[in-house]
Formats: sequence, C-alpha cells, structure tokens
Amino acid sequence: MHIYAIGDIHGQIDLLHAAHDLIAQDMAAHGAAPVVHIGDLVDRGPDSAGVVELLRAGIAAGQDWIVLKGNHDRMLSGFLDDPEWADPGLRADYSYLHPRIGGATTLASYGVLNAGDRPVAKVHAEAVAAVPQAHRDFLASRPVGFQRGGCFFCHAGIRPSASLGAQTEQDLCWIRRGFLEVTEPFEALIVHGHTAIDHATHYGNRINLDSSAAYGGPLSAVVIEGREAFLLTKTGRKPIPADTPRAG
Repeated sequence: MHIYAIGDIHGQIDLLHAAHDLIAQDMAAHGAAPVVHIGDLVDRGPDSAGVVELLRAGIAAGQDWIVLKGNHDRMLSGFLDDPEWADPGLRADYSYLHPRIGGATTLASYGVLNAGDRPVAKVHAEAVAAVPQAHRDFLASRPVGFQRGGCFFCHAGIRPSASLGAQTEQDLCWIRRGFLEVTEPFEALIVHGHTAIDHATHYGNRINLDSSAAYGGPLSAVVIEGREAFLLTKTGRKPIPADTPRAG
C-alpha cells in the first residue's frame, strides 16, 4: 500500500502542476493511490486563486485527492468572514495583510490590488466580491487531518499529549513548540509541513514536507510505503532516509 503527499504550496501553481506530473509518472509504474495535499494552498506565491481552483475542480471531477487545511488557508477564510478576526495562532502585531503573511499577494491573484496599502474595510469589500463563493466554501470545508494505515497527515503537527482522535484544529494547523522537539515515536508516522526547511526530511517519527516553496525552494512530492518515504524526481524515486529524530 502506498500513498502520495505534497508539501506546502503557497500559490506556486507551476510547481503544483509539476508535482502532479511526477505523481502521475510514479502511478503509471506503481499503481494509483490517494494524493494528500498538506495545506497552505495560499499566500506568498503568485497564483493562490489558480491553486485553489485547480484543487477544487480536480476533486469535483473525481480526483482521489485529499486537501488539508493549513493555517494560511484558515487565515484567508477568517479575513473574508471578518476582517477584524485575529487568528489565535498569529502574532498579535501581525494581521492577514501583514507583508510577512502574504495575504495581499493572494488577494492580488483574485484581482484585488495593493491590498496592503489601502483601508482594510475597502479591501475587504472588494475581496468578498472577488473571491468566488465556491472557493470560500472549499477552503472552509477542508479537513484538518487524514489517517491512512500507519500515517497521519496534518498541516503543522500534533499535540503529543492527546490521541490522534482528540487533536484540535488549532494545533493541527499551527503547532510547532511541543511537537518538533519530540524524538519518541508517535501513535502513527506524522506527515506534516508548516515549518519551512530546505528539503523534505524524515525524522523517524515524522516527515516534514515543507521544503520552502513559499521562499523560492522546491515543492516536494513524495510517496510513502509503510514508514519509508521516497522523493519523486524526474528520474524516479529517491529514498528519504529516516534520520535520527531531532528538532526542525
């Protein structure tokens, strides 16, 4: 049994197309299987609107895709619902339109320009008019976790003190401290993103797929068989060795 997973996308639609192509190539050799997208579809990259539409339309057409909710996806939904809403996971001095979050870039992909430089109320009104309701519904309805076999997929990680069935959306979308430092085995192999690193890394008890596509890095597509993971490349599968667990 195998399953595919793709790391944090952040509006990088060209990288997403390439990742899907690598998966299709591997499926041709090894058989079809579900594809899990680990969340953070939007923000920072150039075409968040295109990413959302590609994934929404693909699922509607019957693709065996699981698309999880990331903290950036939740922040976009929250901003559209209420521009004054503050995500509990976000620094108090940040907002969705703060330059480091990348929300203005997402809104630009929907045609709402210069969002970070104009009154929030006007930007919000334009955004509500510009973002299709189908996209809002899709983002809001994304699951925050998915389990298959011995793997549990989520965006950020889990709270080690709670069972997989008792995790909160807040932790699954945002957690770092209290999760990344753990070296002991979890209830399942945790496959996550959220914490940007240079390349997809297997820590023994978890696999981090956020290879910094938001910052000019690659978008990692992997296939997992049991507790083994392989990075998909143009020349085929490349094993990701299970390192000694460490933080990061």
